[in-house]
Amino acid sequence: MIATKNVSPRGRPRAFDKEEALAKAQALFHAKGYDALSVADLTEAIGINPPSFYAAFGSKAELYSAALKRYEEREGLDVPGALAADRPLDEGVAALLRQAADNYGSGDAPGCMVIEGARGTADPQASDQARRMLDMSRKVIHAAIAGREPQRAEIITDYIMMAMSGLSASARNGVPTDRLRALAAIASNQLSHHLKEIGQ
Repeated sequence: MIATKNVSPRGRPRAFDKEEALAKAQALFHAKGYDALSVADLTEAIGINPPSFYAAFGSKAELYSAALKRYEEREGLDVPGALAADRPLDEGVAALLRQAADNYGSGDAPGCMVIEGARGTADPQASDQARRMLDMSRKVIHAAIAGREPQRAEIITDYIMMAMSGLSASARNGVPTDRLRALAAIASNQLSHHLKEIGQ
């Protein structure tokens, strides 16, 4: 039997859920990257037509910016918790990198959406948005370190950012979470050894 429009009672169409649409867009951007997606891809996944898309989000770049913010708010690393002032710095870095390994290796889309967007997006506007967010993350990490290691805060921050970038790239290349954790442990152990050598 073929269903017809008369089978179900008429009612108001389902309201557009902007948050649900943003969640779907975030998942797509994270999995495929900005450049690989067209507006047609996004409208099909979200389930709206192009006029409604532009009315709700403005543009593809604006939707990407909102998706980045949502990712950072919901899936970003807990830097203040890991690098708390009452915790030894080497332990804090180890916790932060372990957290990054778990975060980047889990879910349907591997890697860090912000890191990968900053280095792998051809569109200048989208790339700038990701880079600005990455710069903000770097400042948070630097500020957490500078209170205890003012002379070495810059190089330690650089090291952490390098390690997180490497973990993200490795996750993107298919390295499983257990190996990401092992890599994170090696990176944090090297920093711990360095800090002890120079007198933390």
